[in-house]
Amino acid sequence: MAEPARATPGLRFLLAHPAHFLALGCGSGLAPRAPGTFGTLFAWLSFALFRPHFPDFTLLWAFAGAYLLGIWVIDRTGKALGDPDHGSIVWDEIVPFWLVLLLTPDTLPWQATAFVLFRFFDITKPQPARYFDRHVKNGFGVMADDLVAAGYTLLCLALLKIAIS
Repeated sequence: MAEPARATPGLRFLLAHPAHFLALGCGSGLAPRAPGTFGTLFAWLSFALFRPHFPDFTLLWAFAGAYLLGIWVIDRTGKALGDPDHGSIVWDEIVPFWLVLLLTPDTLPWQATAFVLFRFFDITKPQPARYFDRHVKNGFGVMADDLVAAGYTLLCLALLKIAIS
C-alpha cells in the first residue's frame, strides 16, 4: 500500500522557530516537489557564496557544528511535524553536501557529478544508510543516512578521478 502524501508545511511553520527555519533549509524544503533536490541545490548555491571567504579547516569545523546542530533542529522539527523524517526537512541534505563540495574539485563538471551522485545515493539509500533511515527515527538517524550518502559520493568521485588520471 502506498504511503499517504505528507502535507508540506507553510511559511508560518518555517518562521515559527529557528530550528524549523534551519531544518527546512531556509525555505528550500518548502518546494512542493522534490524538496530534497531543492535542499541540495540550496547547499550548492550557498556553498558558492561562503566558500571563497573561509579556509578549508574553518569550514570543516563549521560543518561539524552544523551537523551536530542538525541533529537537534531535525529532531525538534520532526516532532513538531509528527514525522521524524518529513520530506520538507532538508538540513540533512545540506550539511553533508557542503562537505562533498569542500572535497570536490572546484569545477562545474565535478560539482554537477557530485550533485547527481549525492542525490542518487540519498534516494537509493545503500547500507548502512538504509539501516539509519528505517530504524533510527530521530535527528541522529536522519542526519546519518545522508552522511553515508556523502561518503558513497566521495568514494565514487575519488574512483572517477583515479580512472581519468
